[in-house]
Amino acid sequence: MRAISLSLVMLKKDRYKAFVNYFSEHQPNAETELHYNNPFQLLIAVILSAQCTDKRVNMVTPALFERFPNPSILADTTPDIVFDYIKSISYPNNKAKHLVGMAKMLVEEFDGIIPNTTEELMRLPGVGRKTANVIASVVFNIPAMAVDTHVFRVSRRIGLTNGKTVLAVEKDLIKNLPEDTIYIAHHWLILHGRYICVARKPKCEICPLTAFCRYYEKNVSKAVEV
Repeated sequence: MRAISLSLVMLKKDRYKAFVNYFSEHQPNAETELHYNNPFQLLIAVILSAQCTDKRVNMVTPALFERFPNPSILADTTPDIVFDYIKSISYPNNKAKHLVGMAKMLVEEFDGIIPNTTEELMRLPGVGRKTANVIASVVFNIPAMAVDTHVFRVSRRIGLTNGKTVLAVEKDLIKNLPEDTIYIAHHWLILHGRYICVARKPKCEICPLTAFCRYYEKNVSKAVEV
């Protein structure tokens, strides 16, 4: 007879509580690994980070930030010039066009100031829902949840959500997380997915969340015979 695991019978609210309690104690100051000094730089870095590692982005942004320190200067250049600074980034042609277009819109429609709503942010070239939620959360402390591949994978594996789309996962996390933890829970999930709950071979042997992880119970843990 197979023993029933606590992780399988745990209520969703208790799973969320265990998740928040663990990271609140062990990673109370989690933050993005992208390097930036102001909201404009963060916006550039997040646009560049799409389908690219933060490490690679951090390698190219110092020179880019020095050359284009504000929206006006970036808006006054061409994608070809920006390309030379970001050519080692994934999809450099498109991202160069997005950066210049983003800067032009900031100057022409927002007086060079980063807008503070996801709806306005998503009007900017190169800014999708995920990027808009990152800026809204990190810069303006709005309870927005940016769902990237790490957040999507880890939240489903742990059992925080059964959502099958990015939007469904986003809504589930926002609904169930305490509002004051949403901004940092995004970083908890990303960092956990980047270093422990990796895509192909999750490092369950060193994961501190196995006591309430649905993936661990279903795929790793040995059932106890009683």
